[in-house]
Parts: sequence; structure tokens; C-alpha cells
Amino acid sequence: MAIIRNAIQCKKCGDIIESVSAHDFKTCSCGACSVDGGHCYLRRYCAISMGDFIELSEVQEEPDETNSRNQRYIRK
Repeated sequence: MAIIRNAIQCKKCGDIIESVSAHDFKTCSCGACSVDGGHCYLRRYCAISMGDFIELSEVQEEPDETNSRNQRYIRK
């Protein structure tokens, strides 16, 4: 999985926060939600409830290379 965008929107204050690199920890203005990880990993922190944010991240599934490598060894 490739992370294209690592972002959330806080439901309490409406801030959209985005982490752009590993360990780029960002918190919304009201302090209810935080995001971390940039394009390396998706991490969320919520002061009260994990339902306090809207997920805005974009990810792209990478092709299964194992499958294409194994195709060479399958006899038809």
C-alpha cells in the first residue's frame, strides 16, 4: 500500500490536518485529534473518541508482485 495523502478533518473544530513526513505529528486547533506518519504510516490520536474525525487519507494498493513472479513457473 502506498500512502498518497495522510490527512483527517476534526469534527469538533473543522480543521483539516495533514502529516507530510514520518514523525510529522500535527494536532488540530481544538486539540481533539492528531495525525502522524506522513507517507510512511497512518497513525491517529484522539483525546476523547476515535469518532471525532473524518478520514481524508488517500492510499493506492500496489500490484501483487508475488503473483506475477509465480506466473513464470506455471506450466500451461
